[in-house]
Amino acid sequence: MKIALISEHASPLAIAGGVDSGGQNIYVANVARQLVGMRHDVDVFTRCDRSLLPLVSRFDTIRVINVPAGPPVQLPKEQLLPHMDAFARFMIEYMKHEAVPHDIVHANFFMSGLVGLRIKDALGVPLVTTFHALGRVRRLHQGESDGFPDARFDIEDELVQRSDSVIAECPQDRNDLINLYEADPARIDLVPCGFDRAEFHPLDKARAREMLGWPQDRFIVLQLGRMVPRKGIDNVVRALGLCHGEHRESAELYVVGGNSDEANEIATPEIGRLRGIARECGIEEHVHFAGRHGRNDLKLFYNAADVFVTTPWYEPFGITPLEAMACGTPVIGADVGGIRYSVAHGETGLLVPPKHPAALAHAIATLKRDSALARRMGAAGLMRAQAMFTWSSVAQALAQVYERVSGPQLQDAARAAISGGSR
Repeated sequence: MKIALISEHASPLAIAGGVDSGGQNIYVANVARQLVGMRHDVDVFTRCDRSLLPLVSRFDTIRVINVPAGPPVQLPKEQLLPHMDAFARFMIEYMKHEAVPHDIVHANFFMSGLVGLRIKDALGVPLVTTFHALGRVRRLHQGESDGFPDARFDIEDELVQRSDSVIAECPQDRNDLINLYEADPARIDLVPCGFDRAEFHPLDKARAREMLGWPQDRFIVLQLGRMVPRKGIDNVVRALGLCHGEHRESAELYVVGGNSDEANEIATPEIGRLRGIARECGIEEHVHFAGRHGRNDLKLFYNAADVFVTTPWYEPFGITPLEAMACGTPVIGADVGGIRYSVAHGETGLLVPPKHPAALAHAIATLKRDSALARRMGAAGLMRAQAMFTWSSVAQALAQVYERVSGPQLQDAARAAISGGSR
């Protein structure tokens, strides 16, 4: 098949860890890479956000088309909706002139889905949509701080009704689609996120700490991901304070992520807020900000930690717990969304309520005091990740969805719509 992946704000070329660069970037990059490995032809369409980017870049053997839509500068994703008309017009013309037509469009996020609907109407190409986050769920948790317009809800409603398949990333995502969007269960396909076995695997902890310059004799908690309030990093800082105070258990917290390679409060204001909380809790010297790191470095951080912690307010899926599990590190996660699905409570890690530092502190102290339990959970997490959550199995499941929805009649309609193309 020839597959068009749309990811308007999350390019596979971007470095993960910034405000708008995280799980979706990783998802698109790995799905594209795996599909190409299965001998499919994949194009990724993303918005051009730098003036010197060529129209077509290369990511491994994948074409990345940097779509001219709006000014060629980085913009918050909340400001991109007005530029989706231009994005759709470009894609339709581009696809019309392809010598070999695309068999399927897979839209990632609701704005990409809006573009996908325009393509479906103009060219008849079947549409698969992965939301990655649902607007009504986001509004429920973020309230007035949600910067997306209400128009998002109508767009998502239309996508749920008109997409040939909607991909739910976990059971909670499926339930939200049915209960909040009246989705037809028969047109929802459950396909999780994954990890790459070659990228994430167990390493010697002492060696990993040596390479990072971390102390060998301390209990280390790792938080890794996007530096935004809804990820609940402040909850982790407060929990560490309770570990030192109420539980009399000393621990170090390393926070990886941000908008710059070096931890910088100007580039990443959230770091300043978190440092302030650490000072209030009396643990500033125990909270370390490591900045943004490339994908090749992340396995060192996961392997060097005694426990990986992530307690977002809500989480459509959450790729970082899988990566930690793939390195044999136990996970303490918020009992929400995809984390509830990937982490088996009491077996591969522990689940705690979000925004509950006391519960998190108790979980951290439990694993520090019982190192044998922590090792068993790490080993069980590794087995669960390898059995259920590899990018290879994700891509195979998606390919089956693509094949099902792009039946002969739809393919004939697509080819008729773009016949006469010159590329």
